[in-house]
Amino acid sequence: MRDSSPAQRARRRRGITSSLLILLGVALLVSVFLLLAKLALDGGTRDLDVALLRGAQALRTELPWLADVMRDLSGMGSAVSLTLVTLGACGYLLLIGRRVTAGLLAASMGCAIATVELLKAGFGRMRPDSAFAHFTQSGLSFPSGHSSMSAVVFLTLAVLLARAHARRLERAYIMCAAFLLAGLIGLSRVALGVHWLTDVIGGWTFGAAWAIVWLLIDERLDPVEAT
Repeated sequence: MRDSSPAQRARRRRGITSSLLILLGVALLVSVFLLLAKLALDGGTRDLDVALLRGAQALRTELPWLADVMRDLSGMGSAVSLTLVTLGACGYLLLIGRRVTAGLLAASMGCAIATVELLKAGFGRMRPDSAFAHFTQSGLSFPSGHSSMSAVVFLTLAVLLARAHARRLERAYIMCAAFLLAGLIGLSRVALGVHWLTDVIGGWTFGAAWAIVWLLIDERLDPVEAT
């Protein structure tokens, strides 16, 4: 068997280096998530969290239309909305013959939902007092489900879409749009007073790490599709 060419070896080294850097990023996100969880449960972030909720409450009073805008943004991160987006994306992937990616996307969404619920039950953090909230929201608080799942879905879809574009500017636009959308959905939860800011940041870090891991799995299981 002939040895691989220098160009092939260089590409292989770049691939290994890229994978290691990505895994380092995932480890960093997980570390931030765990640190936030510890601080939130120990009460270390309570003053900041409460101050932000009071500020959001005052802003809603001064600008009544803001609550409607925030509710619309929040609805984009609901389970129903994200499930419909995921089903639509899976259907399209099946139509173009990307069955592995479609299956992984569906599995990622389903497993993420279950994991978020387990994390909420495990941490057991209560939501902000209803006096801060624009409407009553049931369930536990950390991490924010809307923030977690919007990051999982939109970041995953953004990477899959960006892979189909060669120009860096196009890829950057797609990724920035996904980050902005997930960011606005998360912030809407604080603006509505139904989540602490640390819940939202925890959700973002979890969702980003989750999306990265499942995208790496997709790349390994079907490298042709992931190019």
